[in-house]
Amino acid sequence: MLNNEMLKKYVEISPEVQEAMDKKLPIVALESTIISHGMPYPQNYNTAKECEDIIRENGAVPATTAIINGKIKVGLTEEDLMFMSTSKDIAKTSTRDYSYIVANKKNGATTVATTVLTCSLVGIKFFATGGIGGVHRGAETTFDISRDLQELANTDVTVVCAGCKSILDIGLTLEYLETFGVPVLGYKTEKMPAFFTRESEFNLDYRVDSPEEIANTAKTKWELGIKGGVVVANPVPAEHAMDEDVINAAIDKAIIESKEQGIHGKEATPFLLSKVLEVTEGKSLEANIALVKNNCKLGAEIAKNYYKEI
Repeated sequence: MLNNEMLKKYVEISPEVQEAMDKKLPIVALESTIISHGMPYPQNYNTAKECEDIIRENGAVPATTAIINGKIKVGLTEEDLMFMSTSKDIAKTSTRDYSYIVANKKNGATTVATTVLTCSLVGIKFFATGGIGGVHRGAETTFDISRDLQELANTDVTVVCAGCKSILDIGLTLEYLETFGVPVLGYKTEKMPAFFTRESEFNLDYRVDSPEEIANTAKTKWELGIKGGVVVANPVPAEHAMDEDVINAAIDKAIIESKEQGIHGKEATPFLLSKVLEVTEGKSLEANIALVKNNCKLGAEIAKNYYKEI
């Protein structure tokens, strides 16, 4: 965590989040790339508001993160949410971009990596998102691996997600997390979810069936001094899951187009997801919204169980 002087210099915490910190109440962080770069308006704004409401309804305080005019925001106003939903002057901000965006008083949407980083600055332990980044397909030649994985390996935070994004190499992502000691817990599943679909071909080491079990696992890990995060893989709700063949065909087509257009790095994921949205005629957006909300509910339940014993 930053000391108080540095917090005041770089970070602005909303009154709601600050009160929760002071009273040691459960807090669940949220990213803003999903708002600024992951969904079109007005679905992005509506989803952001609904996610915050779901977290409150389930006993925790939402802390949506962003960088606005160089200030790291932890907890956004409605005006902030609207700005993040509609402005075109917002950079997708991973760890390498973080200090530049802050120093030059620019606007940045936090990714999984920089939301985890922001959590470490202020001491938030729980974070709900759609899907984490990971090892990209073809990484053995491109070395394209999301910074999300390194931040997870080095930060004491529990991230609830619907697996890694299905445009990635799921098997190699799991291997990478294992190498860096990050446990992946399947919530009521033995298989790694594939974001838009409930299962992939990859088995998980641990199935957990309650928020209490997840909270206890995270607490035990950190009390033992084992540094790093915990990933909770929470499948998309069955009624919103997509057909595996349809989504895989859409992804394959999108990957070919991205190579033809020379799109890579941090621009790859939004491009691929937009192409999948186009090919699936909007159905992937419905699934995306449903799984994010589902993760917010579980994230709040885990955080609530973690803090009830503190």
